[in-house]
Amino acid sequence: METKRYQASSILLHWLMALALVANFTLGVSVHEMDLSPMKLKMLAWHKWAGMSLLALVTLRLINRLIFRPPPPEPAPLWQQRAASWMHAALYVLMFAIPFSGWLVTSAAGIPMIYLNLWELPQLLPKNLEWADGLKEIHEALNQALLTLVIVHVLAAIKHHFFDRDNTLVRMLPFLERRR
Repeated sequence: METKRYQASSILLHWLMALALVANFTLGVSVHEMDLSPMKLKMLAWHKWAGMSLLALVTLRLINRLIFRPPPPEPAPLWQQRAASWMHAALYVLMFAIPFSGWLVTSAAGIPMIYLNLWELPQLLPKNLEWADGLKEIHEALNQALLTLVIVHVLAAIKHHFFDRDNTLVRMLPFLERRR
């Protein structure tokens, strides 16, 4: 039986999203540790631009997933199939929630969100610094949750490849050889 791979567009969007998430998470953590300076403000702007770009990218990815259904799962116990479904749903929820929570933080802080220094995005909330502080904590907690789920996701893919010796990872990595 031949292993069905994901569509090329699905693979491309998966890895583009993964790289962009890692880059923006790293940028966000770096900025968080900095003292207030012109460089910090510039890096915060990049972080926000990347977040809004990730929001557009995850929207495109979801549309792609609705058009190109994933291949059927590799044979696995029902609990693993259910866990994988819940994991993917949680990842999508977080990939939407995190940029929106960052946008809410910016709005509540009374800071205009100007995408790529070209377009001012609407303020989602009135200025309220108490809300901004609380929303910042939510934004950080959502990021920690995403980091945790991504680590579990990667570990599960490694487990499938090296321990179960199935084609779960092969379906998303075009350069890997199919297992028999």
